[in-house]
Amino acid sequence: MDPHPSRGARQTRRAGPDRLVEDRGGCRRDQGERGSITGPSPVDRGKNGSKIHVLVDRAGLPLVVGVSAANVNDHFALPVLVRAIPRVRTPRRARRFRPDKLHADKAYDVRETRKWLINRGIMVRISRKNIDTSTKLGRHRWVVERTLSWLTNHHRRIGTRWEHHGRNYLGFLTLAAALTCFKKLTT
Repeated sequence: MDPHPSRGARQTRRAGPDRLVEDRGGCRRDQGERGSITGPSPVDRGKNGSKIHVLVDRAGLPLVVGVSAANVNDHFALPVLVRAIPRVRTPRRARRFRPDKLHADKAYDVRETRKWLINRGIMVRISRKNIDTSTKLGRHRWVVERTLSWLTNHHRRIGTRWEHHGRNYLGFLTLAAALTCFKKLTT
């Protein structure tokens, strides 16, 4: 009997580095990018979570979607979303790539964000903190809330984040936005 039975067996190749890494006094499984785009939620007892950001048109069709950690202020996501708006061909003009007017809630009320939008020729309609009431711009805000409801209620993977990798969750969110546009435009 061979004292080393594995000598005759073919050795398998590993595709990457070991998945176990040293931890204080032991080993743990390497999480890699697991749990990316998450942060402690300020409203859910500090549990890790994500925020969904959506830019919609007047009818509520999602133009751009994004994901950020739950503890990141909303106004940091706005410039990224505005830059990601796709170019749209209009009948009499060249392709447009920015909105004429942007409505947002009080979370986006930051002086730098207002200046950035005005410098790009976008009319700013953001509720001001401690000045405007929710009834003034609330009639425009419901369009975004309805779109978020379409995304989270009709697509199980979006409402509760099951994906550990942030890029996968963003991919499913983008797919849900595309399906929502397809459903609304074909009916």
